Amino acid sequence: MKHLKPIILVLALVAVGGGLWLWWQHERVHPSTDDAYLQANVLTVAPQVGGAIETVEVSENQHVEAGDLLFQIETDDLEAAVESAQATYDDARMQNSSAITELSSVSAQVDSARAALTDAQDAYDRTSRLFELGDVAQAALDQATSTRDQARAALDSAQSALTSARERTGEAGDDNPAVRAAEAQLTLARINLERARVTAPVSGWIANLDLRPGALVAPNMPLFSLVEDGDWWIDANFKETDLARLRPGQPVTIEIDMYPGLTLDGMVESLGAGSGAVFSLLPPQNASGNWVKVTQRFPVRIGLDTRPDDPAMQLRVGASTSVTVDTSELDDGR
Repeated sequence: MKHLKPIILVLALVAVGGGLWLWWQHERVHPSTDDAYLQANVLTVAPQVGGAIETVEVSENQHVEAGDLLFQIETDDLEAAVESAQATYDDARMQNSSAITELSSVSAQVDSARAALTDAQDAYDRTSRLFELGDVAQAALDQATSTRDQARAALDSAQSALTSARERTGEAGDDNPAVRAAEAQLTLARINLERARVTAPVSGWIANLDLRPGALVAPNMPLFSLVEDGDWWIDANFKETDLARLRPGQPVTIEIDMYPGLTLDGMVESLGAGSGAVFSLLPPQNASGNWVKVTQRFPVRIGLDTRPDDPAMQLRVGASTSVTVDTSELDDGR
């Protein structure tokens, strides 16, 4: 028996050493971390117009589909703005129509003045020839000259009035700048009226809801959150000593703490370009004071390939998870 004790001790040490070596090999090939959290897109719901809340159609933690009504803002002032913009648009069209009518009248005056000048010029030419023959007196020639000059001045005045009328009138109909500006204001008023009805941009769960009918809200004022139920991923923080074997596309096994026994599949999507400390509000300054080396952690984004089959196991943002990456493909030579 005395000779067996050393042998048993040696075997025990070999077994412990072998177990530790196997464990180290497994941890090297399958790096894992429990510093990992479930994430999803979280949208902040805010109105694009201000006013008093008329109705709230959702409740806390309720699931909504894209397009579902979330809340309604009172529309009395917005409807009045539409009516005012409509009146301004109608007035702009009337003004443009009136200007076009005026332009036609001024254009007719130019034609009349041009015809009058033609007649006055013909009369002057005849009188001038008769004067050269001695058939008419100087007074007749002076009268013809005065009439021609007055007709020419009238034509110049009418043409100036036509130019001014054209500048005031601009393009006709909907191409007129004033009409386009009024139409744009009318369109904006109608858009604001539609914005009083706030709907869900995506499907998801309502969170942080504290909104009641009668509350006054301002444009772009954050009211509550909407947790999108589309894409889900995990932000896992791995030690920098594990990154050497991590590659995008590697399979990942995921365990969620709130659902013991549930295992999901995922895939490494990307590795962070910097450690979490680099992007913190107050990054450490290792160049000053005493320095202690601390193993840094880098964020690794892991996409979920599967979802829980049980609807009761709802995924929740911020849930703690444990992830294990399979890097054995590096040893297989693939």
